[in-house]
Amino acid sequence: MVVSDIFNIVHNALEAKNMGRKISQKRMAEFLGISMRTYQDWRTGKAQPLAAKALMQMLGELDDDEIVRVVKKIKALHEQSDAT
Repeated sequence: MVVSDIFNIVHNALEAKNMGRKISQKRMAEFLGISMRTYQDWRTGKAQPLAAKALMQMLGELDDDEIVRVVKKIKALHEQSDAT
């Protein structure tokens, strides 16, 4: 598994959700709370966060419906933390 491929797939999916409007690496890095350089390194494969690789391997063991449930729970937690 190449983690940079996963970051690029998700980044492109977010752009598609955003009606095809580009999302800058700077904006995505700010959203994730990391430096733009770190995000660039993740996307190009120069660095890979070990937690992301482990998480993707775990998600890869789930069925599609289970992945959707997990992502919805993560989104709910994120929204709760934003509200506080």
